[in-house]
Amino acid sequence: MSEQTPKETNTPTGYARIQGYLKTLDGSPGVYRMLDAESRVLYVGKARNLRARVSNYSRPGNHTGRIARMISETASMMFLTTKTETEALLLEQNLIKQLKPKYNVLLRDDKSFPNILVSGAHDFAQIKKHRGAKKEKGSYYGPFANAGAVNRTLNQLQKVFLLRNCSDSMFESRTRPCLLYQIKRCSAPCVGKISIEDYATSVHDAERFLSGRSTQIQEALAEQMQDASEAMEFERAAALRDRIRALTAVQATQGINPRGVAEADVIALHLENGQACVQVFFIRANQNWGNHDYYPRVGADVDAAEVLEAFVGQFYDTKEPPRQLILSHPIENADLMAEALSGKLGRKVEILVPKRGEKAELVSGAARNARESLARKMSETATQAKLLRGVAEAFDLDSPPQRIEVYDNSHIQGTNAVGGMIVAGPEGFMKNSYRKFNIKGESLTPGDDFGMMKEVLERRFKRLLKEDPDRDKGMWPDLLLIDGGAGQVSAVHEIMAEFGVEDIPMVGVAKGVDRDHGKEEFHRIGKSVMALRRNDPVLYFVQRLRDEAHRFAIGTHRAKRAKAIGATPLDDVPGVGATRKRALLAHFGSAKAVSRANLADLKAVDGVSDALAETIYDYFHEGG
Repeated sequence: MSEQTPKETNTPTGYARIQGYLKTLDGSPGVYRMLDAESRVLYVGKARNLRARVSNYSRPGNHTGRIARMISETASMMFLTTKTETEALLLEQNLIKQLKPKYNVLLRDDKSFPNILVSGAHDFAQIKKHRGAKKEKGSYYGPFANAGAVNRTLNQLQKVFLLRNCSDSMFESRTRPCLLYQIKRCSAPCVGKISIEDYATSVHDAERFLSGRSTQIQEALAEQMQDASEAMEFERAAALRDRIRALTAVQATQGINPRGVAEADVIALHLENGQACVQVFFIRANQNWGNHDYYPRVGADVDAAEVLEAFVGQFYDTKEPPRQLILSHPIENADLMAEALSGKLGRKVEILVPKRGEKAELVSGAARNARESLARKMSETATQAKLLRGVAEAFDLDSPPQRIEVYDNSHIQGTNAVGGMIVAGPEGFMKNSYRKFNIKGESLTPGDDFGMMKEVLERRFKRLLKEDPDRDKGMWPDLLLIDGGAGQVSAVHEIMAEFGVEDIPMVGVAKGVDRDHGKEEFHRIGKSVMALRRNDPVLYFVQRLRDEAHRFAIGTHRAKRAKAIGATPLDDVPGVGATRKRALLAHFGSAKAVSRANLADLKAVDGVSDALAETIYDYFHEGG
């Protein structure tokens, strides 16, 4: 792989500028970047033949309006040659996600998906929800579309197979069955209500169910119920009957369960008025494990093939693809994409665009969902735009705000203090932009809300001035909402003035004289206190923003407090991570006992090496 970077500056833009690069390019595959006069990346693309692709941009032709605008802004280009076109495809998707170019189709929501984990490190396996790296020993099943789909499936599995979901430490400490045993959601292996062998059978059945063999399990349970009945073991027969009923209910609530599709993602696109919705259905083990909708950033003149190819490439950049991708529209480089995904998975990945049969019905259902989801989204966006216009009118802003930042603090008598920032814009809450701030000021008086707000804003705007000094990356707010009255607004104004940022409007939201929700007063610098009508939609909107900031700050505070409660001196010992911490606490019973242990006892702990034992001992016995 090699890279060419332009050295010239202050050069012209457009077709003539692009033509200058043709002399140095050959027919190698690779990735190209188009940059504007400020060296900001406008577009990232891949090419089987770099010279041929760039040549298309070097002369006026049948370019769409979007591409023509991009060419007119191009002042320089960068090139990376690769060995194969597949390598170029993978590199292109990585760069798009990293650089977020202005003219590329961009997947904005790219979170991980939860799985179900049947743990393999205990005689009585635990079944639980898992998100993140698959480091824990056991069997993983997924992905599921969201936490709700996982929770429903776990709830159903507990009803049918009576598996435990408690942690190992809670399991070991039980002396009598918990409530889940009483309501027939667990077989209480913690107190010996079921043997290791029988519990292992239940685990095996649960894994067969998650692998799509629910009919076989149902037949086996029916035979066991018949045998128990004939042996006059009526209590056992009744328990098996209840499990069969629960399993039947599970199958009834799963919705569409395709017979001919064992493992696939069904991906359907709907484009309308320059907006797009992609609906993804997750089919695993012939079962529908939920769906999720995405709204990639697109231009007004992109076609379905470009949007869907960009989505697939970016979506599976950090996710494991299934054996089949069933698409609503053909993509230009289907063979190339299949090759890239197959190399990533280590086995064949097939890309299909079905025209008839069960797969076509699945795509049709996903496309209908995409169309309906986009209609709802566009309706919500129109409502949001109307509310933002109302905010501008209510608070005398020059134009509707595109980025509102709302700040709030949370603490208990000054302890575990945190600040929270939420963001809202034309599409609603922008949760990817939320930020939390651990209050670090050691000189602050406990409970000093003014001091905490000052620290939060200093850190926020120092970073903005460093990362986006020209305010052209969409990172700067055009309205600040502060939870507080005239004092808070005045303090914030002084802080902003210290940074030379005095042109951002700010509004303090304070409860009225009766502390009544609905009688809020609004404070602004140099203007009289104002209020809005109780039934004004803008008032409800501001209340929602403030309540969301309050919820986020409190949630962050609670998480910090819970972490502090669970903290021990072992957290600061070099080389002691979560696993060894658990082993030490299980062996000695408490961190205090660990600190008093002699070297020989520390070396006896499972997983603690002689060197680590000496490190732990020295940590607690420095100075004799």
